[in-house]
Amino acid sequence: MENKKELRKWLDDMKLSHPLLIAGPCSAETETQVLEIANELKATDTNVYRAGIWKPRTRPGNFEGVGSLALDWLNKVKKDTGILTTTEVANPNHVELALQNNIDILWIGARTTVNPFIVQEIAESLKGTDKIILIKNPVNPDLSLWLGAIERFYTSNIKNLGAIHRGFSTYEKTKYRNNPEWQIAIDLQRKLPDLPLILDPSHIAGRRDLIFDLCQTALDLNYDGLMIETHNDPDNAWSDAKQQITPEKLKNITQNLKLRKVSDDDEVYQNQLNKLRAQINLHDDQLLNILGKRMSVAKKIGALKKKNNVAVFQSKRWNQILEKMIVEGAENKLSEEFIKKVFKAIHQESINNQDEIINN
Repeated sequence: MENKKELRKWLDDMKLSHPLLIAGPCSAETETQVLEIANELKATDTNVYRAGIWKPRTRPGNFEGVGSLALDWLNKVKKDTGILTTTEVANPNHVELALQNNIDILWIGARTTVNPFIVQEIAESLKGTDKIILIKNPVNPDLSLWLGAIERFYTSNIKNLGAIHRGFSTYEKTKYRNNPEWQIAIDLQRKLPDLPLILDPSHIAGRRDLIFDLCQTALDLNYDGLMIETHNDPDNAWSDAKQQITPEKLKNITQNLKLRKVSDDDEVYQNQLNKLRAQINLHDDQLLNILGKRMSVAKKIGALKKKNNVAVFQSKRWNQILEKMIVEGAENKLSEEFIKKVFKAIHQESINNQDEIINN
């Protein structure tokens, strides 16, 4: 897929002194609420005002948005403040109404991205548009689905494309509402280096106290912008109250974020960096060598189990290993989350090797 640079050029042409900032409430609730938040955001770095109008909820009975009624409110936001507007669209009817009301940017939500049929319908309804279209990652951690959605818009001759990283659902309980899975976003950047990438820390965090650190991590990874849910009375918001912040808090966050240089040509810096990277390369080679040896032992265990007609998976042994590694990992200042991911991957590879031997 050819990389498209139109949105990147738009960002460059804006000559922003800071990353693109999209802010506003999770949901448009009332006209007064929408306009009050917009006017408070004028005192921040906000470039685009966001508000959910059609809200796809996980379970029925929750607030699902006021619908097309709020499109007029967004027009008043742009007229009163000069801030661009954006909202989520989940079907061609939403697209038609948003275009009729001159919404500047449309985004595709995580629950939509996961469905190629709906994505195709939306892409066809937007065919050839010069509007900016932002595609959130799918709910589940699947890079191919995310790439596939982007490609469907590209093949519909939509050139102003960007991606929103909002984290991924997991059945395991973590401190995040949705796990960031930074590596998936990094892989997307590697495959599409000219595609602007925006972080949605609100949906990753699920709580406002984690938002600053997530934003800083995104800037450290050269993200192009942030989409932060902002409300004038977060605790009483009609949806996702715990993850929204006030405009004043937004201003405080953006003022304290540190912008990093993409690189530094200083000779001393480059020499020091190259030495440290050489050490990393050495350790990586050692890791691969050790993993290879470990899998060789796992294969021998597989052969032994086959000979004695023993099942591959031994839950008691696995639990002992994982508990031991978590303790020893902590002693080496490695997080429990990291240790679980690494050793679950190693364990799965061991199972695959043993299973192949037993069933060959």
